[in-house]
Amino acid sequence: MSVVITLLCFFHEPSHAQSAQWIWYPGDYEIWLGNKMQNRRTERGAFLPPFWKLDSHYNLIDFHKDVDLKMEEEVSLAVEGKYNVKIDGRAIFGEPRKITIPPGKHRISLKVFCQEKVPAIFVQGKQLVSDSSWLVTYEDKEWIDQSGKVADQSGTVWLKASSWNFNDPNSPPSAFKLEVVPKSALHTERKGQSILVDFGKETFGFVKFHGLNGNGELNVFYGESREEALSVDSAETLDRFIIHADRKSDTLNTLSKAFRYVNIQLAPGMSLDSVSMLYEYLPVADRGDFRCADEEINRIYEVSKYTFHLNTREFFIDGIKRDRWIWSGDAYQSFLMNYYLLFDSPSVTRTLLALRGKDPVTSHVNTIMDYTFYWFMGIHDYYLYTGDKTFITQFYPRMKSLMDFCLSRRNSNGMMEGQAGDWVFIDWAEDLSKQGELSFEQLLLARSLETMSLSATIVNDTAGAASYAKLAVELKEKIFSQYWDQSQHALVHQRINGKQAAKITRYANMFGIFFDYFDTRQKTEIKEHVLLNDQIQKITTPYMRFYELEALCAMGEQPYVLKEMKDYWGGMLNAGATSFWEEFDPSKSGTAHLAMYGRPYGKSLCHAWGSSPIYLLGKYFLGVRPLSPGYATYIAQPVLGGLKWMEGSVPTPKGDIKIYCSETEVRISGTAGSGILRIKSLIKPSGKNLRILKEKDHLYELEILPGRAYKIHYQLAISPPE
Repeated sequence: MSVVITLLCFFHEPSHAQSAQWIWYPGDYEIWLGNKMQNRRTERGAFLPPFWKLDSHYNLIDFHKDVDLKMEEEVSLAVEGKYNVKIDGRAIFGEPRKITIPPGKHRISLKVFCQEKVPAIFVQGKQLVSDSSWLVTYEDKEWIDQSGKVADQSGTVWLKASSWNFNDPNSPPSAFKLEVVPKSALHTERKGQSILVDFGKETFGFVKFHGLNGNGELNVFYGESREEALSVDSAETLDRFIIHADRKSDTLNTLSKAFRYVNIQLAPGMSLDSVSMLYEYLPVADRGDFRCADEEINRIYEVSKYTFHLNTREFFIDGIKRDRWIWSGDAYQSFLMNYYLLFDSPSVTRTLLALRGKDPVTSHVNTIMDYTFYWFMGIHDYYLYTGDKTFITQFYPRMKSLMDFCLSRRNSNGMMEGQAGDWVFIDWAEDLSKQGELSFEQLLLARSLETMSLSATIVNDTAGAASYAKLAVELKEKIFSQYWDQSQHALVHQRINGKQAAKITRYANMFGIFFDYFDTRQKTEIKEHVLLNDQIQKITTPYMRFYELEALCAMGEQPYVLKEMKDYWGGMLNAGATSFWEEFDPSKSGTAHLAMYGRPYGKSLCHAWGSSPIYLLGKYFLGVRPLSPGYATYIAQPVLGGLKWMEGSVPTPKGDIKIYCSETEVRISGTAGSGILRIKSLIKPSGKNLRILKEKDHLYELEILPGRAYKIHYQLAISPPE
């Protein structure tokens, strides 16, 4: 065999070649990138890392591909790390950037070591390219086929490697950066050597100092509010630079920050012409939309979108000031909002992988019991909305080991109960007991077990599917036998030492509604005695308002939810919000809105979980949701909830569903998949090519065929569809 090797200084892609991509071991890049991002957080200039275990990528990876070439193939290589190349087991001298492979059957192998970055390869020829057909192993003697197959002596497990949009050999995965665009300041105030810059609204990026001149210390204090930026002693984030500039020059801070206001303190003798910024963002476009007759709701929707984009970065994070970490509870809500705005699946899977890490499992996700269950629920919803089985077939073993960890920590009653090292969170709320067996945690475990049963079925683990389904059924029976209080018409909050406590909270009860764990009578009782009962402890965080309002929407209370949305999110806007906050208490005023965690400016004024109107308006007002995975079948059930008209679009894997609804007309255009339009009308709906599938008590179900547009005349009934 003759092998010709040419060393290249620069990579030139052959003409008419197949498309290649950077490839790596499944999930490793997401873990590496997550570690890099989450360790950027600072507080008052001090490095502030996460307080949970961070896993690492495998640093030695073997890649191989079996090929049958019809003609001689010249192949160029780009590699992240130190590597060797073998053809049919024969090592090639050095670290070649280009090889020529003779025609016929051959095995091409690259073994790559890299400690500081993820071992990755880019192989470009006309016939041979790096793609999902390559096999990878971290030398555990188990080959992982990136197209989905793992073959070992014990049998076959289906997996698929992670990948992203890295198609340029000169731009390796480790060089990835978010996009930036210049933005100007809205207003600048100067007073002596102090400059206060206002960018007009909450933003994120790098501050640029123009025409900086002089020698000395430059102190910069960032604020989501004017008060925070002006507070030299209490601003959460700050920078200090030592400047030596004999002539005017421009300087850019090196770490992106969250701010609206920037307070710049110049040392005596220093000068500064102006300040601008580079806004940093993930370039992903909106596909969902919503407009209606109520301009306040339109404003709430637009600010929700902006808040969500600010927190959609390499991953879905909680807040841009703090914590800039990947929290499972926050991310779960971002997943749902994503399906109604961006429908960006890679951001979902990247976040899930970064959260999960690797085996062995030694603690809950983020150390929080409920956050582990949100991770499972995120997979359940990802499959429902996208129809993509790839993630489950890839990472079912990691799902299984995490569930094994959870089941091993049940108490003698078979219930989840906080143990040493566990953080039982639920919500930020005063006087919320976390002791004993909490009904809320049991409900989340039940849904997680249902997710495991579904996932086991997808990977053909028949025994696992049956076992998880049985555990879920048994747990739900226990929940109702041990927590339901007939006299209070609800699930109690907890059991302590085997005894049912009397306190009722909203959490388990509202989750049980949209999990569809209650019968019709129980749902009605919970709505009246819990959700609409002011005597039950109120929820003040957007985090749990998300679920509270979802439960009410699921019960047909859109008019009530619309008012609550205007009062709550509208209340933040009236208080000066330009993005939505981590927490809002309408009874507070002034700077009291800025405090949290015992710090005057500890509250995040841009928090992902504040964006929930995106989800509520898309799913429960426009009323579009999948009935089967990937919108193979779906329902559109528009509910005006007191609005005169509304319109919008909901993204799906194969196009957008567009809908307009007024009190007398519905217009809808379907996409791939079989749809049902459900409306309640005082008259029989009419329109061209209209087929009524079902009619009962003025509730009509109409067929929506793929690619068809419909204009339907009807008369809005007083009550919304049930």
